[in-house]
Amino acid sequence: MAGSARELLESIREELAPLEGDNRLVPLIEKGDAPRSVFATIAGEESHICRSDWRSMHLLASRYEERNAREFFAGLAAGEGIALTKLPALAAAGGMDEDGLRAYEPMAGCQAYPAYFAWLAMNGEAADVILGVVANFGAWGDYCGRVARAMREKYGLDDEACAFFDFFAEPIPDAVEQAITAAQAGMDAGRGDERTAHRYGRLFQAYELMFWNTIADQLDC
Repeated sequence: MAGSARELLESIREELAPLEGDNRLVPLIEKGDAPRSVFATIAGEESHICRSDWRSMHLLASRYEERNAREFFAGLAAGEGIALTKLPALAAAGGMDEDGLRAYEPMAGCQAYPAYFAWLAMNGEAADVILGVVANFGAWGDYCGRVARAMREKYGLDDEACAFFDFFAEPIPDAVEQAITAAQAGMDAGRGDERTAHRYGRLFQAYELMFWNTIADQLDC
């Protein structure tokens, strides 16, 4: 793996920058054209995703000896735990109570992302997985920020309802720096592959878009 982890991360981000129109759901929410029930659907899907990703991140943290890699994934796992606590309010904003949230049956297209992440947790090298994950932070955070704004401006929802998206919209520069340090350690040890890191980033982005667009395809609007 040639070059620095920082340079490789930037090259993956540039290559994978999402195009306008790739995500069909967020613009519908921004216009107020999606029904309020969409927030219950997102909460239902995320109740499965967050639990799966929490386990995957703990597994990744347990697999790697390098301190920054362990702490990076452990920190992400803690974030998923916090995010889970914010889902009942998001579901309620879409008209779903906690019993409904627990009973929600997920859609395959939305669950491709956590399924792939679970595979990476078992099989991926730390440097490659970290770079693939972090390359997608910006797009995910941007989508979350846009949804949170629209929830307030178009749907009149309060801070509690928006808390899930607010949480992920906040930039986490310390975590990114820790991730770069961990990825660099893996590269320096000869563990990892530039092509593989790009592949992981590309597939993460594709599966995330599948999440949004699967929900968009279910809407009658």
